Amino acid sequence: MYAATPRPSVPLQRHQSPPPGAVAIAFVALFCSGLYFVTSFNGLPYFPPPNAPAGEIERYFLVRGPQALLCAFFQFGSAIPLGIFAAAVASRLQFLGVRAAGIDIARFGSWMSATVIAVSSSIMWTMVQPAVAREPALIDGLYFAMFATGGVGFSVPFGLLIAGVAVPSFFMRLLPRWFTLAGLVIAVVGELSWLQMVYPQLLPLIPLTRFPGFIWIIAAGFLLPGRRARSAPQPSPQHP
Repeated sequence: MYAATPRPSVPLQRHQSPPPGAVAIAFVALFCSGLYFVTSFNGLPYFPPPNAPAGEIERYFLVRGPQALLCAFFQFGSAIPLGIFAAAVASRLQFLGVRAAGIDIARFGSWMSATVIAVSSSIMWTMVQPAVAREPALIDGLYFAMFATGGVGFSVPFGLLIAGVAVPSFFMRLLPRWFTLAGLVIAVVGELSWLQMVYPQLLPLIPLTRFPGFIWIIAAGFLLPGRRARSAPQPSPQHP
C-alpha cells in the first residue's frame, strides 16, 4: 500500500476592492428609501405619472414638497455607491482575467446611470423650492426633464451595466449560466425601454429593468469570485 501523495496547495490571491455586493446593497437601499417618500407607502397623493393632468403635477409639488425633497436627497446619495460599484466590479472582472470590451461597457453604463440619477434628483430638488413650486409652467417643464433623466435615461444605461457584467461572465463561466442569461434578459428590456420616448404605453419597461436589475447587481456582486490562483513570479532576465 502506498500513501497518496498530497497535492501541493495552490496559493490564492485575493482581490482588493470594496465588496461589490455590499456597495450594491447601499445603492439600492438609498434609492428605494427615496422612493418610499413619494409612493403610497407614505400616504396620498403619490408621485404623479407622466400622463397625469398638468394641474395634478403642479399640485403635488406644492402639497408634497417635503416628501419630494427627501426623495431627491436619498436618490442623489445613491449615485455615489453606484459609481463605486462600477469601479469595484470592473476591477474584479479584470482581476479574474477578463480582457473584453464588457468591462468598459459596464463602466460606461454604471457611470451614466449614476450621472442621470444625480441630475434627475437635482431637478427634483429644484422643483420643490418655494419660488419654483409656485410657477406652474416651470414645474411642468422641469417635471418632464426629471422624468426623462430618471426614467428612460436611467433604464437604458443601467441595462448596459448589467450586459457588460453578464456577457463576459457567461463566456468565462464566472457566474452561473442561468444567472447571466437572466441578466441579459433584463439588459434587453432596458434597451427596449428607449422606445418609451415615442411609445408612452411602454412605460412598464422602465420598472421591469430597474427593480429586477437591482436584485441582479446585488447577487452578482456577491457571486463574482473574489480570489484567483496566484500567478507564479516570472524569472528576472539574466544580464551579462
